[in-house]
Amino acid sequence: MDPTPVPPPPPVIEHCYRHPDVQTGVHCTRCGRPICTDCMYPAPVGHQCPECVREQRQEFHRPAQRVGRAGRGLTLTNLILLSLLGTYVVEVAVGGPGSLVGGPTTPVLVRLGANVGLFQSQGEIVGVATGEWWRLFSAMFLHAGLLHIAFNGYALYIVGGVVEQELGRWRFAVLYAVTGFCASVASYAIGSPLEPSVGASGAIFGLFGVFFAYNYQRRHLAFYAARMRSMGTLILINLVLTFTIPQIDWRGHVGGLTTGIIGGLAVDGFGRRTSRTQVFVGTMVAFAALAVALTVWRTAVIRSQFPEVFG
Repeated sequence: MDPTPVPPPPPVIEHCYRHPDVQTGVHCTRCGRPICTDCMYPAPVGHQCPECVREQRQEFHRPAQRVGRAGRGLTLTNLILLSLLGTYVVEVAVGGPGSLVGGPTTPVLVRLGANVGLFQSQGEIVGVATGEWWRLFSAMFLHAGLLHIAFNGYALYIVGGVVEQELGRWRFAVLYAVTGFCASVASYAIGSPLEPSVGASGAIFGLFGVFFAYNYQRRHLAFYAARMRSMGTLILINLVLTFTIPQIDWRGHVGGLTTGIIGGLAVDGFGRRTSRTQVFVGTMVAFAALAVALTVWRTAVIRSQFPEVFG
């Protein structure tokens, strides 16, 4: 054995990204760029570069600017709220005046588009397992009573409006649709095929997750850190209610929340500084594809469990 020690590799000499002639061993704690003493800005932990400081200042002032712009015209959040109210009017019209407070009966909800694997309605077998995949979307607009739509409507108005202001209309639309769809699929794939489910709460839990993840990415700023903590508390309270109150579809809530958290991280490209839009779109497409695959699998399972229905 050769007793001669192996010499350590030579140290890597780095130079400031703004001053190539200046050597440094300090990096920006946010983006990792090497910075010299002239480019250092104090941060809660370490130092940051001028670009990151400038970007944070712009982000800090952006919410107020967006709130001002969002107040003009009809937002997508308001359009969704109007569609929920309009759908509930149809529910009451079909279910009769007695369904105004308590909601229509289960057969009426199924007839209008509730998410259910199999159900006998008016002498025929209906449900997602029979090919009615549209129920995975239509169920997002139906509600089982006045309190149900009131709570969901209020949550959507508060959180949806802020998410739309922060992310823009098209990202909000994609996130709402994909998280709601994944929530419906989670309910269909894990729950009983004979239990109908309705409500926008899966998509709303998705927005909860988006809002939490979006602020988590910016938690180094006090404004976003405070919002992250508030949303984290709200999510925790709602999860406790989800698992303690009977007849709440926890599968849809958890499915929407999980999709929303990952979707919220994807908005920022999972921390990448480039190709954020491509990363976001790719993530949403991947979730939609996974949901479709789960639906196909669950449909095959249900069909094998009920051979007397499908022959």
